[in-house]
Amino acid sequence: MARHRNTGTNTGYIMFLSVVAAIGGILFGYDTAVISGTISSVTAQFSLDTMQQGWYVGCALIGSIAGVIVAGSLSDSAGRKKTMLIAATLFSACAVGCALCADFVQLVCFRIIGGMGIGIVSIVAPIYISEVATADKRGTLVSLYQLAVTVGFLAAYIVNFWIQDSAQSATYGSAALHHLLKEEMWRGMLGSMVVPALLYLTVIFFIPESPRWQIIKGRGDKAARTLSKIYLSETEAAEQMEQTRSSIAGETKGEWKDLLQPGILKAVIIGSAIAILGQFMGVNAVLYYGPSIFEQAGLSSGDSMFSQVLVGAVNMFTTVIAVFIIDRVGRKQLVYWGVSGMILSLIMIGLYFLCGPAWGLGNGFLLAFFLFYVFCCAISISAVVFVLLSEMYPNSVRGRAMSVAGLALWAGTYIIGQLTPWLLENLSPAGTFFLFAAMCVPYMLIMWKAVPETTGKTLEEIEAYWKK
Repeated sequence: MARHRNTGTNTGYIMFLSVVAAIGGILFGYDTAVISGTISSVTAQFSLDTMQQGWYVGCALIGSIAGVIVAGSLSDSAGRKKTMLIAATLFSACAVGCALCADFVQLVCFRIIGGMGIGIVSIVAPIYISEVATADKRGTLVSLYQLAVTVGFLAAYIVNFWIQDSAQSATYGSAALHHLLKEEMWRGMLGSMVVPALLYLTVIFFIPESPRWQIIKGRGDKAARTLSKIYLSETEAAEQMEQTRSSIAGETKGEWKDLLQPGILKAVIIGSAIAILGQFMGVNAVLYYGPSIFEQAGLSSGDSMFSQVLVGAVNMFTTVIAVFIIDRVGRKQLVYWGVSGMILSLIMIGLYFLCGPAWGLGNGFLLAFFLFYVFCCAISISAVVFVLLSEMYPNSVRGRAMSVAGLALWAGTYIIGQLTPWLLENLSPAGTFFLFAAMCVPYMLIMWKAVPETTGKTLEEIEAYWKK
């Protein structure tokens, strides 16, 4: 294992813990994105109208909201590791159930179960990574979770494209495979999530519980063993344990009412605001309804699906860049530059739908600004949001506070997932993208005026900022 020269940390071990927790992000991304390739076929098979179509997409988000509501209390009481195991089990049940469901009602029920897994893992995985990471690398390591989300997006888009492309010519000897991958290929798309779900369920057993959670629960001996692996110097391990103990001295055991304390309440409100506003800036409309939007622009179903693969690729590779620069550039600077680019690209996409034919703009113009939008989003708000939310709350209430912010995030995601078909139909694609551009402005103002720069600060230093 490598030793960090400045801090004496076991970087190889910390990376291992972070990567295992971040696999939950792959499931988050996969379950979120795989839906995009199934909308048309599920709509046709079950004769869905626009609101039912929105419900098919949005039902998983109802599960996500339920998941984030219980995730904080569950992770604070049962521990981060056990909570991740529960999420992995829910993902596995969702994948199998969607592949084998008998009707639309059952399909929706299993999508809700998978959504609960998304909500839980979106809270507990970043918390776990932030609590095992050192201050100088925390932004990078928590960003691995967002990188894993984008890997899940891309993997889902590729699997969807492969299944659809193969269904045109492939012959399956097995009746079951013919049914899953050709006759009703949406079942194969949704069921394919079982592979990463079982991987996650397995590897979680190889990581320890969060040492900060163990200290809060009075399990100092177990925490000391984990910290001795993270910090190669016994002195540094002891200092970290003492710092955590000092930060929670005199605190309650982390009840919901503690969120109403003045400094903590302010942090919760700010975190919830940036979480929900981030969903009204268009990212999930692009990720969920990308193929449908491309088809409205005149692309064939095959070309629109391939374009969505490009969206996923840009999303993932841009996040790789963000992982390496977030602790150097800083959280707020990434947001300033990235959101400015998002505003520009959203306006240009809106102008394409409004004036494209009159101005002679082709599909290449639309795709270019779609990809530029994804680039700006991935390097800014997508990379920063889970880092900020995982590090801005006190140790004793981190799980519950993140649940509140996560609830705001998933409520916003549900609203956008449910309303996007309606917005595209009633506001037109141009009006929809202009609306997304306008919603970027209050997000920038809140980041500028209300959110402190947390780069390079320990969790205890950030806690002290909100409490002072």
